[in-house]
Amino acid sequence: MTTSGRALSLDELAAVVAADIPDGSFVNLGIGQPTKVANHLRPDAGVVLHTENGMLGMGPEARGERIDPDLINAGKIPVTELPGASYFHHADSFAMMRGGHLDYCVLGAYQVSAGGDLANWHTGEPDAIPAVGGAMDLAIGAKQTFVMMTLLTRDGRPKLVRECGYPLTGVGCVGRLYTDLAVFHLTPAGVVVRETFGIGYADLSRLLDVDLLDGPPGA
Repeated sequence: MTTSGRALSLDELAAVVAADIPDGSFVNLGIGQPTKVANHLRPDAGVVLHTENGMLGMGPEARGERIDPDLINAGKIPVTELPGASYFHHADSFAMMRGGHLDYCVLGAYQVSAGGDLANWHTGEPDAIPAVGGAMDLAIGAKQTFVMMTLLTRDGRPKLVRECGYPLTGVGCVGRLYTDLAVFHLTPAGVVVRETFGIGYADLSRLLDVDLLDGPPGA
């Protein structure tokens, strides 16, 4: 395990995720924080980004004169297109997701359990607006599911928990968790801390009600 000096900003965390995506992968980036990963992929990496509203070959976020109001990702953020980009029907897009054609998806979350369960579509509150989208299809359909989120809620409660208290999106589907304070590998042996940011292992252990392993990742 390695430790750096401070907690990561959103863009710094997105860069960590981007660096872990193998060259040539087919990847879907979920709504919210994960969309930032597109801005940090190496141009020569050959990573092909898929967006569930019907596009392959999505590029980084569009800014200024590059903004085309008809060219957006699933989160309605203006994006660019890379050479060879293609467009298709929404149903075809979901067939790609459900058919196991994506190597990775990177999703946001309300909670992730130590066993890799994912809760990211509803808080369970009576007045909360559910946001199903394609998360259930992605979490199960992609070959590997990464989650990118802050480790703590705004009131300081951990989002990495023993068991999710919110309605589940997928069971045992998360293999890796990227947060502003640490990167975790969720393995059959337990939760392995790969690296921390601005916090030591002992303090991290006290912060979470989850058994942590300090050692080489097993996933």
